[in-house]
Amino acid sequence: MTTKRIAIVGATGLVGAAATEYFSGLPGWEVVTLSRRSPRRGKPVHHISADLTDTDACKAAFAQAPTITHVLYAALYEQEDLLEGWKSTSQAGINLTMLQNVVENVAGRPAFKHLTILQGGKAYGSHLGRVPVPAKERWPRMDHHIFYWQQEDYLKTRSADAGWSYSILRPQLILGDALASPINIIAALGVYASVMRELKRPLSFPGGGQYVTACADSRLIARAAEFCFMHETAAGETYNVVNGDAVNWRDLWPSIAAHFNMPVAGDEPMKLSDEMPLLDECWEAIVAKHGLQPLKMSDIVGSSWQTADLTWGYGKERPFDRLMSPIKLRQEGFSDCYDTEDAILYWLTRMQDAKILPR
Repeated sequence: MTTKRIAIVGATGLVGAAATEYFSGLPGWEVVTLSRRSPRRGKPVHHISADLTDTDACKAAFAQAPTITHVLYAALYEQEDLLEGWKSTSQAGINLTMLQNVVENVAGRPAFKHLTILQGGKAYGSHLGRVPVPAKERWPRMDHHIFYWQQEDYLKTRSADAGWSYSILRPQLILGDALASPINIIAALGVYASVMRELKRPLSFPGGGQYVTACADSRLIARAAEFCFMHETAAGETYNVVNGDAVNWRDLWPSIAAHFNMPVAGDEPMKLSDEMPLLDECWEAIVAKHGLQPLKMSDIVGSSWQTADLTWGYGKERPFDRLMSPIKLRQEGFSDCYDTEDAILYWLTRMQDAKILPR
């Protein structure tokens, strides 16, 4: 069996961590990881610790790495204010530079075959307003500013007649257990519930009105990346990646409350990005009480309180439904799926098992 060697870029992020674990267990694959911190799980044969914005450092680091045949590019630079960053030209430039510093160091080698990169719902303008339901890959590119387009155009030009190909995966609201991620709804949910329980409060819903949406388990995204690597028909294609069901977060609240053994309550609107950082001392008490890893609230949640406010519709009486169609990828032959409620509880349990969240 010919060994395939994947470089997972952004190996400690939501998708990168799940992919590192997944590909480490696949026969015929070796894993090279790239991230500032060493990955918490998986079995990489080589780790690259480099600042992706530093061209010289990347060149030196890749020179020491083994030959790479595939890349899963899951790295992302976000500004502190997520919404403003998505409109920023400087953020777009940084994200393009990071991608270039990977591609220019692996694409010149004859063994290199394929790169899969992540986009998301913002490709359809879901951060700007209502998007027709469900969003489909066949739609013309939306004329709005987002760093995805610069990266995509670069890959299209760079791979043309170069002997390697690329594909794009668009997941929706990723579920996983990375630390300090800007988009980790599981971390925000787990810390919020734990703090409310410590304060002897029920699990109230902190957001706005009801709407229907979907999620993508990070394990599913890793499998979709493998599918793209192994199928020539994926070259140059874009695929939505979602669990396959639809959810209303309010309807999930009873099972989440039961998971934390606490009563569920009605609405108590709270702008979590403002209010939760004020409860740092409560979190420190939880860490001491339950013997958790000595992590601050910010070490776990990062800027994901903003993601939680957006996801749960804080301040909006009727948030727009947000759904992305999984049909194109299914018609290509990829049939994996996850029950989103089960996936949420799975990732909460993983964080509890790791002593990041209390039982």
